[in-house]
Amino acid sequence: MTVAKKLTFRPLSSDNWKDFEQLFGERGAWGGCWCMHWRLTPREFKARKGGGNRQAMRRLARSERAPGILAYDAENPIGWCAIAPREEYSALDRSRVLKPIDDQPVWSVSCFYIDKAYRRQGVSVKLLDAAVKYAKSNGARIVEGYPVEPKKDNYPAVFAWTGTTKTFKRAKFQEYVRRSSTRPIMRREIGRDAL
Repeated sequence: MTVAKKLTFRPLSSDNWKDFEQLFGERGAWGGCWCMHWRLTPREFKARKGGGNRQAMRRLARSERAPGILAYDAENPIGWCAIAPREEYSALDRSRVLKPIDDQPVWSVSCFYIDKAYRRQGVSVKLLDAAVKYAKSNGARIVEGYPVEPKKDNYPAVFAWTGTTKTFKRAKFQEYVRRSSTRPIMRREIGRDAL
């Protein structure tokens, strides 16, 4: 399948919740996650896996600020990018590799999910740009990501749910810290960006 020349992007809300469900499918994208992994402790995540995580994300979709952005090809939801202020992702603070760089307030891109038929076609770069614009419209000055840097080209997409360094570089992010050989922290400063 070929990606349409012009994708559209919409913040997740109660109005397009059904689109999110359609994209994530019955299993919640991967193993009942529903994009809640970074927001919970391991114990909470395990206890809520599946339906509990789905309901937690649905509550977030009803809140004033969207928990992420959906990508559409015509009216078909084809991709997702989770973005929020870093403090909403408690798992980041528990990570040695992804601990804060400094005390600057940042928004974090924590997860991507692209429909299988649309992978490896540049959707994630366009979705990342849309997420940065959304963050900026909500006052963000810095957006941070935690991609993987695969050591081989045929890296399974299911393990690249935080994105790849190649995607972030194409979206004008720069590496700031690397505490692991395959896991940099990348940033895009957007305070003065025209976007």
